[in-house]
Amino acid sequence: MTFAMVFPGQGSQSVGMMADLAQASNCVRETFEEAGDALHQDLWSLVCEGPEDELRLTATTQPTMLAAGVATWRVWREAGGPLPRRMAGHSLGEYTALVCAGVLDFTQALKLVRCRGEFMQEAVPVGVGAMAAVLGLPAAQVQTLCTEAAHREILSVANFNAPTQTVIAGHAGAVDRAIELARQAGAKRAVRLPVSAPFHCPLMQPAADRLKPMIDAQEMAAPEVEVVNNVDVAVQQEADAIGDALYRQVASPVRWVELIEAMVVADIRTVIECGPGRVLTGINKRIDRMLELPAIDSAESLEQALAAVA
Repeated sequence: MTFAMVFPGQGSQSVGMMADLAQASNCVRETFEEAGDALHQDLWSLVCEGPEDELRLTATTQPTMLAAGVATWRVWREAGGPLPRRMAGHSLGEYTALVCAGVLDFTQALKLVRCRGEFMQEAVPVGVGAMAAVLGLPAAQVQTLCTEAAHREILSVANFNAPTQTVIAGHAGAVDRAIELARQAGAKRAVRLPVSAPFHCPLMQPAADRLKPMIDAQEMAAPEVEVVNNVDVAVQQEADAIGDALYRQVASPVRWVELIEAMVVADIRTVIECGPGRVLTGINKRIDRMLELPAIDSAESLEQALAAVA
């Protein structure tokens, strides 16, 4: 069975998200304890008990979601799940994919994404930037609206999530103008997102520049599985190219639609979401309704995913 594994990013987190899978395998808690030891923070208690506000802090969410994805992957492998043909991750999830593909060391990746979260949060003062989701308009039309609404401020597409589901980011005033234009253009929905910074737009360049020396210092092994990156929709084998893609990803859009379409072109017909939330399963269905889309976030869904690739 030719299949791909994809890993969710920030926004899929919730208190209690790993409880069911943890009952199926001890390696869930063990993975979170490993992460907590690396970061000197009790991530397992936070995931189990909250508070939700602390879990949503960008510098905490990113290593927590990395740990969740790696824990789910370990459960998959422990249960006899085979290696996929390809991997990918949405934004932060790309780091998870690289850990699971053997490129990045888990402990080092945790420290890297914690700094990534801190740098992204600190790049733009709270209230200066914003993000919004636009549903029901083609992505090309949303890009045009961004140009019209910018008014010499920064505004661009941050996530190409589905053919008619696009996220924009930039200066708060420009985002609000684009929301109004989108509604006038007939968008089914155009709303601000409850995020603390305008991710994946040029306002994040200072964060990318701070992160670059840390990425460059990472030891990277050759991938055991092909990983399709967000920024170029490309598979890279060399450490320098992989690192450069991670650097550019911070201030560049996530090209998820093209990424999934590239997997279909590569004859992949099953795409398994590895981690909590099922956000990617929802948007993947909108990209190609012919795909088989299992998701692993519980003991029952693990068995279903194993059966799908048997």
